[in-house]
Amino acid sequence: MKWYHYLACFFAGAFIANMVPHFIHGISGDSFPSPFSNPPGKGLSSPTVNVVWGLGNLVVGYILFKVGKVSHENKSALLVFFVGVLCLSIMSSIAFVDKAH
Repeated sequence: MKWYHYLACFFAGAFIANMVPHFIHGISGDSFPSPFSNPPGKGLSSPTVNVVWGLGNLVVGYILFKVGKVSHENKSALLVFFVGVLCLSIMSSIAFVDKAH
């Protein structure tokens, strides 16, 4: 695999991890920070905006997943994918402390 496949794997994990909180808050009817809030990432966006943003992250993550050739046979790509999930998950857990309440 070329270097950019690994980059795609990493960002696939990041986008898919980012999809989770936005989608869950959105379908639960809760407001949550998004890039479209005022101020971006700090104010609250509507549940509908978060559902759309979450699904957009899922689509981009899926495309990058395919570009990165992530599969159970390709252990290195799978590892890089999960490192992307881990990094974005930890960053989100720090960034959104007390912002979702």
